[in-house]
Formats: sequence, structure tokens, C-alpha cells
Amino acid sequence: MTQMFFFLLFVGITLYITYRATERARTTIEFYSARRSITAFQNGLALSGDYMSAASFLGIAGLVSLKGFDGLIYAVGWIVGWPIIMFLIAEPLRNVGKYTFADAVAYRLKQKPIRTAAAVGALTTVLFYLIAQMVGAGYLIKLLFDISYESAIVIVGALMMLYVIFGGMLATTWVQIIKACMLLGGATLLVFLTLYQFGFNYVELFSNITQKYGEEFLHPGSIIENPVDAISLGIALMFGTAGLPHILMRFYTVPDVKEARKSVFYATGFIGYFYLLTFTIGFGAAALVGREIIRKIDEGGNMAAPLLAEAVGGGVFFGFLSAVAFATILAVVVGLTLAGASAVSHDIYAGVVKCDRADEKQEVRAAKIATLCLGLLAIILGILFKNQNVAFMVGLTFSIAASANFPALFMSIFWKKFTTHGAVGSIYTGLILSVVLIILGPTVWVDILKNSQPIFPLKNPAIISFFASFASAIFISLLTHEKDSEEKYEYEKIKSYI
Repeated sequence: MTQMFFFLLFVGITLYITYRATERARTTIEFYSARRSITAFQNGLALSGDYMSAASFLGIAGLVSLKGFDGLIYAVGWIVGWPIIMFLIAEPLRNVGKYTFADAVAYRLKQKPIRTAAAVGALTTVLFYLIAQMVGAGYLIKLLFDISYESAIVIVGALMMLYVIFGGMLATTWVQIIKACMLLGGATLLVFLTLYQFGFNYVELFSNITQKYGEEFLHPGSIIENPVDAISLGIALMFGTAGLPHILMRFYTVPDVKEARKSVFYATGFIGYFYLLTFTIGFGAAALVGREIIRKIDEGGNMAAPLLAEAVGGGVFFGFLSAVAFATILAVVVGLTLAGASAVSHDIYAGVVKCDRADEKQEVRAAKIATLCLGLLAIILGILFKNQNVAFMVGLTFSIAASANFPALFMSIFWKKFTTHGAVGSIYTGLILSVVLIILGPTVWVDILKNSQPIFPLKNPAIISFFASFASAIFISLLTHEKDSEEKYEYEKIKSYI
């Protein structure tokens, strides 16, 4: 009953905010960017709420509890991506773009091919991320409320459509802010209660760990033994962060560049602090709950944090943290849905189909229809993937974002000779290579399709697809000179920094 109370409380508050935001989601600037009225601090919280997914909260804590030190590789990779955004992307993206990252890529290039390719890359990224979150939410609600998996998926899908269709970016932002506060507060309390068991002494915690599992538990090498695999994963996590559509879209919600930079600064602080907490939660779960119990409940260790909450705070705290885990998933799903809908309505419908001649009512209507279609598709795919191991989709998401989205955005902003054909070639090269190589790699070809040997040896293909995307962009651009885009580059450079 505790988790039901916190679950209904979160849903009730966020639905009320959505109701209040309905009147302020009727124009494109209101629907896509909340009228650019979000402050840096609010956007920093919303960015951290968008980014701290179930993979961050449940996944990293679970990996650390089962594998020890190596579980931190994901936390390090994800946090390193934020300085890249802050120093390379935030300022020019905010000044040059309007609502989606495709605006910045297409600013001085030919609109239709760029918007089509960018929308395909964005939608592919969103869709794979969305499936993983939906399946995670379905199993969590099924566990919490003892209802069927299919019913749980429908509930999540219905809620995310309500938030986006009626509240737009304003409601989405406040869902993220509330979720971030709940998650940071809950994780802080969990760490406090955990350290209380060891007299607030990390030496005592690690002594307990080494007595139970040996010194090796605190040493690297338990998850990734191949250095090339580690580098490839690091590339995907770092540069994938700077290519996630739902993260990049948030820079258009603040009034100016100064606020955009400050929001990244706040987000980096919140996210860095959160990952420090997951470090303690993971080792605390290993010490106080035990790897055997964690693995018995869930082979992947995803219930380590809730189990630790029950061990140190009883049923009430377990209920609260389980509701926080649901809020974490739902908030990310809402952000992804809005980003996907924006790619369809703003880039495809308004930019390609209507050639920028659609009025605001038509574009907002298209965004809401796209949200409805994405929501229904997410529900269907969530049900279809019920019995699949979808962990590989998170890695695939970051690999696609790093390979398909980031290189084109970076080159468009910083390279004068970048051409339309180069941008399109870069996006499709990164997209196709990352998807195909993940399928041929050990995670899908062996673990999912049950073949004996992988065709491609690496679990994450970013070390190939990322550099191939840059190489194709440079090679094709040098072959296809565009005088107009070079002339526009000087104006874009001034605009991007002033």
C-alpha cells in the first residue's frame, strides 16, 4: 500500500501540473520550448531528471552490487559527456537552432535532406530508448501492484501521452523536476541510512566487502576485460550523451545562451552527485543485502537499490523508493516522446512536407498526432518485447546517438567545408553501421539470437561507427563542394557565439 500511495501522489501532482499547463501549450514556442521561460536552475534539474534513467538508478547500483568496481564504468562515461555538451554544443546549439537539433545541423545546408536524415536518426534513437524504458516500467509496475504486464504497459503509455499532448514542454519539464528532486532526495536518504550502519566510515564498508567477496571485488576487470571494448563503450557513453535528442531539445527552453550554459553546469553537478550516491548504494547493497539475494530476485541486479532500501528503512522506505524508480522511468519516457514527436512534426511535417509554410496550429496539431502515434507504437512494442532482454537497447541507443547525431551536429557548427551530402552521408553511415554491428555483435547475435559465435567481436560498435561517421562526412564533403553553405558559415559562426 505504501508504494501505491507514493505512486498515486506522484501521478496526481504531475497530472494537475499538466492540467495547469494546457493553456500554455497551444503555439509552437509553448509546445516545444515552454515559451523559453525555464530558468537555468529549473532546466538543470530537468536535464538531470531527463538523464537519470532507470539504467542510471537501478542499473549502475545493480552492476556495482554484483560486479564491484567495474560497475562504475557507466557512471564515469555518462558524466564525462556533460563537459562536451557544455563547452562544445550548448552555446551554438541554443543560438543557431530553434526547437530541435536538426535546426542547427540544417541552418546553412539544404533543409529537406538534412531534416529527413536527422529526423530518422533522432526517431531511431528515441524508439530504441523508449522500448527499453517501457519494458522496465512494465515489469516494475507489475511487481509493485500485482497487475498484468500488458496492463502496466498501457498505464505507462496512457500517462506519457497525457503529459505530452496536453502539457507540452512545460508539463514535461515539471515532471522531470519533480522526479529529479524525488530521486536525489531518496538516494541521499538511502546513502545516509546505509552509511549509518557502518558508522559513516567508508573504510568499515569496504572492509565488510573484502571480507565477504575478497579484494578482487574492488579491482577492475570483472565486466570488460578487452581494452578495445572499454574504449568503444566509453566513446558511446561520452559522445552519445551529446547526441541524445531529448537532451539537446532542452537547451531551447531557456531564454538565452548564458542560462543554457548555467543549466548544463547545474545538471553536471546534480548528475555527478547522483552517480556518487549510486557508487555507495551498490557497495552498500552488496554488503547489507548480499549478492546471492540480489541475484535471486533479479539476475541483472536491477532490484539492488530497492532491496537495500527495505534492509535499512523497512517497508515504507521500500515503497517510496519503488515509486521513485517508477517516476524515474516515466519522466524519461515523457521526455523521449516529446523529442520524437518534435522530430516528426517540426522536422518532417513542417520542414519537409510543408516546406516551412505550416502555421502554428497545424504544426502543434501534427505534434500531438505524432505523440499519440508514438505512444501507441511504444505500447505495442513494449508488449512485443515482453520476454526479451532489452539491456542491449540502451547501449544501442548511445551508440546511435554518438554515431548518427553527434558528428553531423559537431561538423555543421565547426567546419566551414561541411556540405549537405556530407551531413546526410555522416548520419546514415553512423546509423546503419551502429545498428548492423550491434546485431552482429555478441549481445544480440549470441545472447539474444543464441548463435555460438558473434560475427562482430565487440559488444559496442561505437569505436567503428563513430569514426566512420566522421570519415564519411569529411570524404563526401571534400568531394561535394557547396559555395552557398561556405558563405553562410561566417554568418552562422557569428550567430552561434553572439
